[in-house]
Amino acid sequence: MNAPAVPHADAPALRLLSCNILAGASIGRYHEYVTRSWSAILPSRHKRSNLDKLARTIAEFDVIGLQEADAGSMRSGFLNQTQYLAEASGLPFWSHQPNRRVSHVAHSANGLISRAQPSEVLDYPLPGRGRGVLLARYGNDRDALLVAVAHLSLGPQARLRQLAFIAELLHGHPHAVLMGDLNCDPDSLELRVLFARTALAEPLQVRPTFPSWRPQRAIDHILVSSDIAIERIWTLPVAFSDHLPLAAQIRLPVKVQPV
Repeated sequence: MNAPAVPHADAPALRLLSCNILAGASIGRYHEYVTRSWSAILPSRHKRSNLDKLARTIAEFDVIGLQEADAGSMRSGFLNQTQYLAEASGLPFWSHQPNRRVSHVAHSANGLISRAQPSEVLDYPLPGRGRGVLLARYGNDRDALLVAVAHLSLGPQARLRQLAFIAELLHGHPHAVLMGDLNCDPDSLELRVLFARTALAEPLQVRPTFPSWRPQRAIDHILVSSDIAIERIWTLPVAFSDHLPLAAQIRLPVKVQPV
């Protein structure tokens, strides 16, 4: 594993959060995937209450990556959940990338919420069906910070192709963050390929996030370039879905434009 980066004392701390929100649904046991399966297609007051609680948490962070946010379909009451969370948290910038759509019933999306406005936001479809990566750039030239948000497939071969694509996007960029539900463990072949092709470093600290009621698998990640110092990485104790939110406090190299 790469040696930890030296903290950049002159740079302000940046707080990141990655969260698979399951379209606002709350699952607390495996059997609830069956007993609460109605929540996959129907809206409810519980979902709005759950989003409001999450918004109060989001307000404490600077850059938030969402996975499985609903882009506005029947199951969310036709609410764009990324926009709702941004407005409810008081953070001024948001963007989203709708991908998997099931008629008018469900419309999953990756989401980005940020305290500062990126200089550019791009979205790319990933190899496979209904997956994508949202890429935000803060600053310009080689001193820019790139933040990628992704939700990868369940199958290892699909993930391998998807992470190879993301590696191409991040290749040559020295200051990068990739966060999201990558559906693979830190020592997986897929992530080893990613580390070999980019400046992203293997994580020195691993935090299990799934399932939220008894976390055993570290499949949610906040990965950073080797010149970015991770001062702390932790899971939030409150589950808003079947994944625990993953948080990190980082410091950027002094030359990188503050976010």
